[in-house]
Amino acid sequence: MSQENSVGRAVVYVKLKDGVLDPQGSTIKRALEDMGYQGIKDIHFGKMFEITFQKDVKSKPEDLIDEICRKLLTNPVIEKYNFEILK
Repeated sequence: MSQENSVGRAVVYVKLKDGVLDPQGSTIKRALEDMGYQGIKDIHFGKMFEITFQKDVKSKPEDLIDEICRKLLTNPVIEKYNFEILK
């Protein structure tokens, strides 16, 4: 099996839960307004992670990525996440 075929990729998107204050999003929105951009209703700041993994891991890729998100990439008190496994 070639090296290219033995790896998979996932993209994880993390953002604040609804109702959690987003000071970075508010700052970006104000900066855009100061620059003359009109009509921006709201901006939410978030993070994106791209993960490359070995396909021959014992667990399913979905389970692996979900565990990584829960244990390290997010703060479950204030953040939510979703991910996609790239084909």
